[in-house]
Amino acid sequence: MSPHRPLQGSTEDRLIARYFGPLAMHPGALGLSDDAAMITPPPGCDLILKTDGVISGVHFFPDDPADLVAKKALRMNLSDLAAKGAKPLGFLLAIALPKDLAEVWLAGFARGLGEDAEYYDCPLLGGDTDRTPGPTAVSIAAFGTVPQGTMVRRSGAKAGDRVIVTGTIGDAALGLRLRQDPAAANNWDLGERLRDDLLDRYLLPQPRNEIAEILRSYASAAMDVSDGLVGDLSKLCHASNVSADIESQRVPLSEAARKVLTSDPDLMETVLTGGDDYEIVATVTPAKLRPLTAAAQAVGITVTEIGEVAAGDGDARFVGAQGNPLAFARPSFSHF
Repeated sequence: MSPHRPLQGSTEDRLIARYFGPLAMHPGALGLSDDAAMITPPPGCDLILKTDGVISGVHFFPDDPADLVAKKALRMNLSDLAAKGAKPLGFLLAIALPKDLAEVWLAGFARGLGEDAEYYDCPLLGGDTDRTPGPTAVSIAAFGTVPQGTMVRRSGAKAGDRVIVTGTIGDAALGLRLRQDPAAANNWDLGERLRDDLLDRYLLPQPRNEIAEILRSYASAAMDVSDGLVGDLSKLCHASNVSADIESQRVPLSEAARKVLTSDPDLMETVLTGGDDYEIVATVTPAKLRPLTAAAQAVGITVTEIGEVAAGDGDARFVGAQGNPLAFARPSFSHF
């Protein structure tokens, strides 16, 4: 984090020292006093690299709490590391702040980032701060490790493998609908508890890092579900040069999502194609399905089998309750 450019009439160095210095406890961060950090992966491990970010008005609402914005930015990256079977090692932060942003926002951001860095044992190593004429933008590059040669790729699925997902699907996409249209809660006959469940799933991802080692042991392929189950499973199938047949009725839904679909069945497309789930979709041989499921349950992660991998050319085929093929207007979230 370069310490020499002014920001909001004060030095960038002061802001870094006040808000981010206390988070840089790893010795390789050098107290944020240098232009780079240094870190040595454990012997016999591969370094897994991931970067992702959030922009105000695109990935989060401008009035979202600053501490939760920070947590969302970090957890998005941790979710990808989990799907690769990686243990978090540390991260770099690049943040661009508008001129008129109050320091109280930055204080909340740093607090939330510090809480998650400690909770997930993923320390801040360095980064950069800038001023921007546009909205607040946060980019994180996260690093993890796996035993050499064991990263779980997208490209390992084989015909006959079973397709599984963690947790529940579609809650965050429905939560976004509620943020955009609060009256939808009444239209869907949601009480306060179920409404808040959906809003919370959109606001704060729950990365499945507890299952990382289990995926390395049992999964043939995996990726996190960030752009929608349909689109992300299609990416996995394309990388593996296979297809998949999925029964939509087997896709795990929360109580809140089931309540919404009772009121408006057409929102099943939103559930299956909306983004921000941050669950994991994976494939596993039939012989390993039961051990994987049991191991996941032992660490508190629910795993659901939703279909099967088949020979093909990269399609993820979803069918409805009557076995009818489902077509989607927008199979995957995309910025472009």
